[in-house]
Amino acid sequence: MIEVSGVVAAIDSLDAMCKAADVTLVTWERKLGGRLVTIIVEGDVSDVKAAVEAAKNICTLNQHILATSGIIAAPCGEIRKMVALSAKRIQNQQAQNAIS
Repeated sequence: MIEVSGVVAAIDSLDAMCKAADVTLVTWERKLGGRLVTIIVEGDVSDVKAAVEAAKNICTLNQHILATSGIIAAPCGEIRKMVALSAKRIQNQQAQNAIS
C-alpha cells in the first residue's frame, strides 16, 4: 500500500505500480477531501515490493508527496475484512453512480 497526496499522484503511482509488477488494485481510499489517497494492491510479495518501489520512484521523479508506504506479506483476517469492506463500499458507490 502507498499513501500519497492527491488524486493525480495516486493515479500516477498506481499506473507505475501496475506496469512494474504483476499486482492488482484491491481498493483505494480518499481522506481529507482527496488530499490523501491510499492505494492497496495485491500480488506475490516480490511483485508488491517492486510495485511499491516503482510508486516511490515515480513520486520522487514527478515531485508527488509520498506520505507513507508499507507491505504486509501475510495480512491477518481482520485486515482482510477491513480491505474487503472498503472495496465493497467503492463498488456500491460506483453502482449508485451508474444508476444516476
